[in-house]
Amino acid sequence: MTDAGGVIADRADRAPVLASRTVYAGLVWDVRRDEVDLGHEVVTRDVVAHPGAVGVLAMDEQGRIALIQQYRHPVGMRLWEIPAGLLDVSGEDPALAAARELAEEADLVAEQWAVLTDYFTSPGFASESIRLYIARGLSAVPASERHERTGEERDMPLRWVPLDDAHAAVLAGRLHNPHTVIAVLAAVALRADGWAGLRPADAPWPERVVLAD
Repeated sequence: MTDAGGVIADRADRAPVLASRTVYAGLVWDVRRDEVDLGHEVVTRDVVAHPGAVGVLAMDEQGRIALIQQYRHPVGMRLWEIPAGLLDVSGEDPALAAARELAEEADLVAEQWAVLTDYFTSPGFASESIRLYIARGLSAVPASERHERTGEERDMPLRWVPLDDAHAAVLAGRLHNPHTVIAVLAAVALRADGWAGLRPADAPWPERVVLAD
């Protein structure tokens, strides 16, 4: 079936769920098994129920972006990433969560915020929805107020990378974190248009699936 035209956009159209049960309860996300009525057929689908997340492309006045290097155990690699984190605080505004993650992971605060883009990480099996912000007008968090990092975040070097260098690294396959790849590609495209396509930091985000506490 083809769509005749008009503005292209995804649309909400949730199929009826006839039955649902949790088959795995994890530390961060659960796995839910749904019986879904597609209209022509009933299918069984496992869904990773994820609270969602935010990421921040922090850019200084020289056009450099802040990347942190973090160990990611599932892939056994240390990845260069933009600061990011889960929306795991009930009721927290996503923009405030992004500011919190920027301060906690990169020791930075920003005066100017805007939305770069929104996306689903793996819509075939997960409900995770991501909002990426661009943060500018940066300054450092005072040393006495900095977050004490633990676990994989304890030893995270920070590097300031020109946006064009990060773009080249993405295209060459040297950067693999999806938040980082998408943020860099979006920033390069928006910069070429004079940043005219940026949305306000409080722009509606109806696509996010808000999970029950």
